[in-house]
Amino acid sequence: MKFRNAAAMGAIAITAAIALSSCSSTTDAGSTGSPKPSASTPAVDSTLTGTLTAGGSSAQANAQTAWTAAFTAQAKGVTINYDKSQGSGGGVTNWLAGSYDFAGSDAPLKPAQATAAATTCGADGAINLPVYLDGVAIIYNLDGVKDLKLSSATIAKIFSLKITTWNDPAIAADNSGATLPATPITTVTRSDGSGTTQNFTNYLSTVAAADWTYPASNAWPVAGSSAQQGGSGVVNTVKAGAGTIGYADHSAIGALTSASIQVGTSKDFVAFSAKGASAAFSASAGSADSTVQGDLAQKLDYTKITDKSAYPIPLLSYQIICKTFKSADQAKLTKAYVGFIASEVGQKVAATNAGSAPVPAAMLAKIQTSLKLVK
Repeated sequence: MKFRNAAAMGAIAITAAIALSSCSSTTDAGSTGSPKPSASTPAVDSTLTGTLTAGGSSAQANAQTAWTAAFTAQAKGVTINYDKSQGSGGGVTNWLAGSYDFAGSDAPLKPAQATAAATTCGADGAINLPVYLDGVAIIYNLDGVKDLKLSSATIAKIFSLKITTWNDPAIAADNSGATLPATPITTVTRSDGSGTTQNFTNYLSTVAAADWTYPASNAWPVAGSSAQQGGSGVVNTVKAGAGTIGYADHSAIGALTSASIQVGTSKDFVAFSAKGASAAFSASAGSADSTVQGDLAQKLDYTKITDKSAYPIPLLSYQIICKTFKSADQAKLTKAYVGFIASEVGQKVAATNAGSAPVPAAMLAKIQTSLKLVK
């Protein structure tokens, strides 16, 4: 469900505030002292004031709108500005330049960026906190075709422009019995530095290496597509054009149709679902190598996604923050907001409004521990 009007946003904010108040009123077992929140659902300090400025991941856009509404329903003196137009690449660039309190990114910092963060953050560096879990949807606009199935090899051939018409034998083989038109295929991709592109090309280079010979990158590596700014640019272009196909975070696709994706080498094709994204994350996620204490960057091994209930192209998105802020007030405010996002209630707010999957409770607890290192 997406926000359709201010009333809907207000209803979600109120619901989240009530739920958060409920969580905050619990006490530790056997305790007779003051109420304490659970480890993964910290209370929002209603006395907080100030402004947070951030931006980046367009995949997080709907979730950020919901998180902001829910958080500021309790902390009424706080203003949160999140610029989704930057994309993950622009978000990280602006954050490294000192323009943002945190960056939203669908990929953790690259080694060179992590090194550059020492200039922005000081010697303690930065941490990647995985707060948003969804999927890369393969969206298309093809008259008469509503239940498209695509294998990883076919996807790789389409997006590398080796398959150029919709009735190609490879697409027909994935869709036995379907009537496919001879319509030319127009691939629609991101023109900006994009974490969604990074996730998608990571997937292709891992599971379809024989057909995808390009490096994984946040910049689209194949010339000749219809390149568009931001996830919304891809979605709008696919929606407007016959025979188009593109990729976007599932929360952003609206009424567009998305393909079911082959799981591994099986004969199973799985449509996106939050449950499917969770299953994929559980199967594929592992800690990336990091020397920074508290960093929770993950590396997804797509070859481990074999369960027929799992969606094969999960998307994991991060909030990237300094461990040491130049301003103690901004550190406190950022910790409070990111802590809310990485809480049980924050994850429910995102799931309700962006259709995302909740980040597993064990990871949320790790994020809360990492935030204690931020000062």
